[in-house]
Amino acid sequence: MMIVMQEQATEEQIEEVTQSLAKLGFDVHRSTGALRTVLGAIGGNRTFDQRLVEVMDGVSEVHRITEPYKLASRTFKPERTVVQVGDLRIGGDEVIVMAGPCSAETEEQVGETAAAVKKAGASVLRGGAFKPRSSPYSFQGLGEDGLKMLRGAADDQQMKLVSEVMDISQIELVGKYSDILQVGARNMQNYTLLRELGRTKKPILLKRGISATIEEWLLSAEYILAGGNSDVILCERGIRTFETYTRNTMDISAIPVVHKLSHLPIVADPSHGIGIRDKVAPMARASLAAGADALIIEVHCNPDQAMSDGAQSLYPDQFDRLMGELRIIAPAIGRSICRESLHGKALLR
Repeated sequence: MMIVMQEQATEEQIEEVTQSLAKLGFDVHRSTGALRTVLGAIGGNRTFDQRLVEVMDGVSEVHRITEPYKLASRTFKPERTVVQVGDLRIGGDEVIVMAGPCSAETEEQVGETAAAVKKAGASVLRGGAFKPRSSPYSFQGLGEDGLKMLRGAADDQQMKLVSEVMDISQIELVGKYSDILQVGARNMQNYTLLRELGRTKKPILLKRGISATIEEWLLSAEYILAGGNSDVILCERGIRTFETYTRNTMDISAIPVVHKLSHLPIVADPSHGIGIRDKVAPMARASLAAGADALIIEVHCNPDQAMSDGAQSLYPDQFDRLMGELRIIAPAIGRSICRESLHGKALLR
């Protein structure tokens, strides 16, 4: 249920409505817009008479939310959510680019790649220290040593860091080093992990499951939102279909669909979405044109020798060329590519 307060509603009236709903068994979430405050009431008694709320002081209107994902829906929050990560705003007019290696391997590899992607215009370093691999014999990541390498490189380049958390036991450790916690495709429906991430204060980048519908994806986001963490960023990274030529099928159509259904920002991951190096740039360009709020791209200075996902990682010069192309596309759709200078100030190119 969504309760829209009047423009002139006082803080006392808002609090009175909140407390009344809580006493009736509702879990109340508040969203404050430019003009009005909206209260999302989750749970409670299905036979509850909403007219009891409609007559309360300060209430403008009450609506039932029909979508199964309540807090993630546009019904609850019509305006876009912008997730603030330091000085970066994910979901605004500026498109954020995240780039870096699939995995941290050595300090030299991480530092060289971070310097290259920053020079090209990326503002967030991506990299894994804990790697969920299909085979138990594949490289599993360097753990905390990898996180230290990534944090050090991000700090050297004055970048933010996003890295994956695979288990509840890793939340504190990964959160110590990372600015954004990533939930990978394999964990999209790990509801125990999602509930715990809902209690954190770090932004969460939630990747779409390999065979998940958009509704299932938004319901997973709902677990985090319901826990109290409103800084959720969705990530389209391709889904499994009958096609075998590419690693996955990049569902670019999900980008405008999600924008219609949800207020949450969405990132496109063409590296995992297509899995073939020379196809990553076309999918990145298309994703930007479709409305992606950010891009996350794998880059490696020597991808042929990479310990994971080398076949889909761009060379630095390919990434640099792609950034130039994205700067041409962005203005055509009323956006710009955000870049942080060496002094930490935003530059638009």
